[in-house]
Amino acid sequence: MKLKMNIVDAFTDTRFKGNSAAVIITDEWLDEPLMQAIATENNLSETAFLRKITAQHYEIRWFSPITEVDFCGHATLASAFVIFSSQQSSLDNIQTLNIEAAAVGEMNISQLADGAIQMKFPNRKPTAVADIPAALLQGLSIQPEQVLINNQAYFAIYKHEQQVLALQYHSEALKTLAPLDVVVTAKSTDYDFISRYFWPANGGDEDPVTGSIHTGLAPYWAEQLGKSDLIAYQASTRGGVLNCQVQDNIVTISGKAVHYLEGFIEV
Repeated sequence: MKLKMNIVDAFTDTRFKGNSAAVIITDEWLDEPLMQAIATENNLSETAFLRKITAQHYEIRWFSPITEVDFCGHATLASAFVIFSSQQSSLDNIQTLNIEAAAVGEMNISQLADGAIQMKFPNRKPTAVADIPAALLQGLSIQPEQVLINNQAYFAIYKHEQQVLALQYHSEALKTLAPLDVVVTAKSTDYDFISRYFWPANGGDEDPVTGSIHTGLAPYWAEQLGKSDLIAYQASTRGGVLNCQVQDNIVTISGKAVHYLEGFIEV
């Protein structure tokens, strides 16, 4: 069986930057072991599988190289980019989509005039941790000022962005925090805030750009900085920029994407 697959660099306007995701769209779900095998073979942060319901309505599932994940922002952006791009030469040109996932619900997605893709996600603001896990402190070379938590990750808060940039991590220690991952963050001089994201238990050591975690980072920094519109930078080797807007129960995250590959895989 041949399947069409696209690879897109998300949260960047420069190829080979941002975070890469593979996108496969089908009329019916593939078997779960096959989806995992494809994601493992791709060895990207995520492979997104979408089931088309209508031209503007899709279901989505995300797989890292080692497991299915509940929520992935960059692969959602990549998926929307593929769908919008495929419609550009058609009479059915669309500018809005609804993509739904079991753990997140329905996500409203729009393509803006400048080509950026805007995604509305649930607000997943973190809360304070009373007892900080020893493995978290052992896994980070610099001790944080504060630690928060949401249903995705521990949030290690730092006073200076240079600490986030210089920090080293110990994957084996952080892996024991499963199913939670770890994000480190600080206020920034060039952006509103920066972050780095470690997820050895669920996908890899350091993720290039993580859209989902910004549904927790943006509400935290909106409160700290007293503003609802923020520009974030994920300071990985590849790096990526995310525009965030916090409104009550919704966090809107926008970014650009660049197409890298279109082809067919044999399964």
